[in-house]
Amino acid sequence: MTSAPHAAAAGAHPAPAAAAASPASTLITDIGELWTLDPALDDAPERQVLHDAALVLEGGRVAWYGPAADAPAADERVDAAGRAVLPGWVDSHSHLIFDGDRSAEFEARMAGRAYAAGGIQVTTDATRAALDASDGDRLEQLVRARIAEAVAGGTTCLETKTGYGLTLEDEARSAALAARLVADGTLDEATYLGAHLVPLEFDGAHGRPGAGAYVDLAAGPMLEAVREQAGDLLRWADVFCEDGAFDVAQSRRVLRAARAAGLGLRVHGHQLARSGGVALAVELGAASVDHLNHMSAEDVDALAATAALPVREDADGRLAMDAGPTVATVLPACDLSTRAPLAPARALLDAGAVVALASNCNPGTSYTSSMSFCVATAVLQMRLSLAEAIRAATRGGALALRRADVGHLAVGARADVHLLAAPAAIHLAYRPGMPMTAAVWRRGQRLHPAA
Repeated sequence: MTSAPHAAAAGAHPAPAAAAASPASTLITDIGELWTLDPALDDAPERQVLHDAALVLEGGRVAWYGPAADAPAADERVDAAGRAVLPGWVDSHSHLIFDGDRSAEFEARMAGRAYAAGGIQVTTDATRAALDASDGDRLEQLVRARIAEAVAGGTTCLETKTGYGLTLEDEARSAALAARLVADGTLDEATYLGAHLVPLEFDGAHGRPGAGAYVDLAAGPMLEAVREQAGDLLRWADVFCEDGAFDVAQSRRVLRAARAAGLGLRVHGHQLARSGGVALAVELGAASVDHLNHMSAEDVDALAATAALPVREDADGRLAMDAGPTVATVLPACDLSTRAPLAPARALLDAGAVVALASNCNPGTSYTSSMSFCVATAVLQMRLSLAEAIRAATRGGALALRRADVGHLAVGARADVHLLAAPAAIHLAYRPGMPMTAAVWRRGQRLHPAA
């Protein structure tokens, strides 16, 4: 497939030369509404959405986009039948490496019991048992099934974390599982979250060590074991800087150790109260701070002040982890599940902060990987416009993960495509809860429905 003759077509962009071993090319045509979110057109956002458009995928990358009438030939032709096409969702915050069920806790919360961080221990106990059983095969199967569910809903770039092992051995085994999934292309980003909760073994009671000893472990031998098991396939470290988990000083210690070990930084903060997580994330140059339910004007302004910080290119479509804005990642499904105040996404955007939407898929407070649901909630409840919500769920998540290759459909981007079962993307919010995913391509391969 040769696209160079189409470079002059209105809205069309030439493709780089294809590699000799590239897979067959795919033309998706008769697209009613194509959201490219092409970064080259950020100064003219009206040109980032095309109508009567087409898209060509080749070699795992976007090779061409433009008017359907000008589309080049390809080996395979897919008729979108006037439906909308988006970049695949980028989910920058999930907790998929777990076993066990916490539906009783959820039911109690819906009956009026307040959410507290300690419920994580229930999942920790079940996950440790799963890691011990059959060398963790059951747990890996569960994680793979959860990723498949996310893909079926249009998610094509996904981060997930350790954090339900909370012993040196179990965190290392969780990290090894995540690294295997990154290595085989099933998962995109892996994060070390040894500082998720202080486990019961470190509660300081009856002669047991206290929280300080656990921080020593999480910032030292546990971190070293995770790095040994996962290597460069695990790029990130996170902390739960929150009442009932880790205070600012403890969180800072873990994050500084992680940065010294070569990891990028992420923070859970301000979910239960103004925990100091925002100021800490900004201080340390974290790539994102997530939750943000309890925010002051000062917190909002602090995140907005990072928005203009320049990114730095790394390799293979990635950006340097230690440069760029601290992205404000909001988790609307979690907010609903915990009946928490909605994170102030509208105020953050109005102040100029970079905002991402993520699922926070986990068994206790947000047991969904549906990014479409998160987008609908952001529009209906958080008062984002459709364009703002889609950008937050694609480009915003990509920046939170320091990725330049996903979250958009510019020429050269990874060929991650979400074909909606609707003529326009507004149907995501106009028809909330309805099945809106018709097909999904990841790296140019059709994954849903299976080809």
